[in-house]
This record gives sequence, structure tokens and C-alpha cells, in this order.
Amino acid sequence: MLNRFQGWRERGWSLIDAATYAQAWQRFGGSVATHPLVVERLADLAGIPVRYLGWEQDGQLTAAIPTWGRCVALSKDVLKRAGKKGLFDLGNAELILPAAADAQAPLRHAVRYLSELNQGRFANLKPQAEALAMARTPEDLSKKFRYNQRRELRLLEEAGGAVRPVSDFSSSELAAIYCDLFQRRWEFPATGAERMAEVVELLRELLIGSVLFLNDAPIAIQLVYRVEAPQWVSVEYINGGVDPQTRAFSPGSVLSFLNTQAAWEDARSLGKALRFSFGRADREYKDRWCNPVPVFQI
Repeated sequence: MLNRFQGWRERGWSLIDAATYAQAWQRFGGSVATHPLVVERLADLAGIPVRYLGWEQDGQLTAAIPTWGRCVALSKDVLKRAGKKGLFDLGNAELILPAAADAQAPLRHAVRYLSELNQGRFANLKPQAEALAMARTPEDLSKKFRYNQRRELRLLEEAGGAVRPVSDFSSSELAAIYCDLFQRRWEFPATGAERMAEVVELLRELLIGSVLFLNDAPIAIQLVYRVEAPQWVSVEYINGGVDPQTRAFSPGSVLSFLNTQAAWEDARSLGKALRFSFGRADREYKDRWCNPVPVFQI
């Protein structure tokens, strides 16, 4: 019975290897959560093998997908069924699967938060009720808003604050800072806290952003991962933590300003579009930074 369902899902698709999937991603593009390194390393961490599938037209590979059974790889549902809920945290990441712009490959594996960029690349997409929060361009933020962010940064620095790049810290230091500040902010542990140092180390080369300090103590951090596709840069802001006792300095807001501005500068210097996702458009603070964009599901 299982094989029959697998045959139905995969009809027209053929088995490919990880290297072929990686080549498809580098050619057609994708997002953080579908990047070959992310898929391979987090699947290895979970101990769940990935089945890579390719779609060919006229003898040419025009689409590729990483799968876990009936789902696209790294699915939260599969982790839960395997007794590994919360092993790692990718938030509600934007999913862009590698495919030619007009491939129209039939997608039959369960997946949510499929980017609007998948339209035309895949068939069978269904609109999802939720939206994703995508960072606005700097010009789309009011002059007053941008002035206030710079002013808050200046006030923080005048009070003994400092901005340090994540590259200054080891993976274990970053994980410890993140888990501590997340716990302080939300009063419950961060998803994946037990293996956080390991996950940060696995994805270390993709981590970007800064850490805010006040009087030599960390007060704000965000987990932000970046990958570069041929036509765009995909950035995923997973989650963050702040010290609530420093709320007067708005450290979370200051850090969002620094991280988004740096990402825009980076993408524009490369002449590429930026897709900086804050995950699901479900919190009021995201409205200040982002525009809601539609997503799809299977």
C-alpha cells in the first residue's frame, strides 16, 4: 500500500543524487530551507535519509525536490512522527524549490509556506490561509521610522552599548547567548535548545547579523541565515531573544534595523533581489518591518 502511494506521488519523477539536487539548486535557485547544505546537514542530524527527486523535460532536468516520505524534507510533521519534535528550528521558513521558471512540475508531496516564486515552476499549488512577513525595502520605511531607529542605536551606544558581528563568537557562545536571551524574553525554552550549539555549528557558514551588548553583557540576538541564489538572496530570520530589562533601549528593534539594512546593502551590491523572511505574518511588530506576501501549500 505504501509503495503504491509513493508511486502515485512520484510518477513522472526520477530518483537523483544529492549532487544533482545541489546542481539544480545552484542553477534555478531556492531558499534557506531548501539549500543543499541545510537539507543534508539537518537531515543527517535527524537521522532521516533524504530521497531526492528530479523532473525532466526533453531530457533536461527542470525541477528537483528533497523528500522525507510523503513530505518535503525537514518537515516538522515528519520530525514529530519520528519522536524528534523541536530537534532544530527553521521557524515557518519561506520554501523556494529549485525549478525552471516555466517547468510546471507536478508537486504532490506535502509542504507549507511555499513561496509565490514557485508559481509556474510547480503545478497543484493551493493558496494558504496564512501569509509570510517579507522585509520592506529601506525606502518603504518612513524617514521618521528610519531616523528613530538610528536615534535608538545612538542612545544605546552612548549608554555603553556595542554592536558586534556574529563572526566574533563561537557556535557554542552564540547558542548560549541565544538560548539565554530567548528564555528571558519568552519565559520558556527556545525550540531546539538542547542541540542549538550543534545546529548553529552545522549552519555556521550561513549565519549573518550582529549581537547587541550593553556594558559588556549581551542584550539582543537574532538567528538569521543567508543563502545566495542566481537571481536573489534568501534570508531567513528564525527567531530572536532580548533582555527584557533593557526594553527602554528597544534592542530588538535596533537589531532588526541593523540586520535588515545590512542584508539590503549586501543584496544590492550583488545586483540581486532580497527575500528577507520574518516567518509567518502573525505578530504586530512584524507589520512595522514587513509586507505580508501570499504563500501556498500542497
